[in-house]
Amino acid sequence: MSTSQATKNCITLKGSATIIVEYLKYGINSILFQRGIYPAENFDSTQQYGLTILMSKDPKITSFLQNVLTQTEEWLAKNMINKISMVITNAHTKEVLECWDFKMQAEVGDGETGDPTKLTSSKELSRIQNEIRDVMRQISATVSYLPLLDCICTFDVMIHTLQNTEIPAQWDETGAVFIQNAQAVQLRSFSTGLHKVDTVVNYKMSS
Repeated sequence: MSTSQATKNCITLKGSATIIVEYLKYGINSILFQRGIYPAENFDSTQQYGLTILMSKDPKITSFLQNVLTQTEEWLAKNMINKISMVITNAHTKEVLECWDFKMQAEVGDGETGDPTKLTSSKELSRIQNEIRDVMRQISATVSYLPLLDCICTFDVMIHTLQNTEIPAQWDETGAVFIQNAQAVQLRSFSTGLHKVDTVVNYKMSS
């Protein structure tokens, strides 16, 4: 029986998905705070990865992210996702101003088992969390060079699945995101041994 817990010496696909979804939860909340999408008083601080991270306390946002990330975890444990995009748009004009891409690439962990669903990784959880901490620090530092978002903004999260993935009935399929005059900055990667995650921020250059 596979376990959803990522233990020190044996991370399963399900455990790897749990680690990544946790990163996405803290990462997306940190971006919402750092980029000023919602007022600072709408956030509470928490400790994770040895860092203080600001988390939204708005029930609509927490519920929305919970739904998206629960589905993400299910699909990621089956290697059915290649990217998650957090898209920030001008609330009035709907123009896309920023797109944070979290790219996921499957890895073989400790080696082929004959059954791709039974792969495991013996990478230590402390090492993985140290790598994630470095990415989270970089997310916080992006405010020093990303253009000021001086309009009311909103955000959405898109899951990029492999073909033939069954989409939940209440979800919409969507097309590609386009940013005019775009620049991209690649942040650090981290790996669970079963998934490698790259974080890239694409943003509109100030004219």
